[in-house]
Formats: sequence, structure tokens, C-alpha cells
Amino acid sequence: MTKIILLLLFMIAAIQVIKPLGWPGLRKRSDAWKLVAGVVSITFASVILGALFQGV
Repeated sequence: MTKIILLLLFMIAAIQVIKPLGWPGLRKRSDAWKLVAGVVSITFASVILGALFQGV
């Protein structure tokens, strides 16, 4: 499930580079880094949570 969400968010970031989405905070092509930063933070959070609950 996490991989599907990450793939979806990376595709949204690619679309942002091609044609800006116009969402608040994402009005320019150069704002795609915000989406990528979000994807990276979600990935780190999922890895950390997975490691915490792996022994349970």
C-alpha cells in the first residue's frame, strides 16, 4: 500500500513539472520540490513506524 501511495505522489510531482496543478502552494513548475519533499518524509515515517512495530 505504501508503494502505491509513493508512486502516485511521484506521478503528481512529475505532472507538476509538466503542467502546474494550480493548487495552493503549487502554482509554479519549480514548486515540484515540495511534493518530492513530502514523498521523502512519508517514506521516512513509514520506515520508522515499520521498524518500531516490527518486533510486536
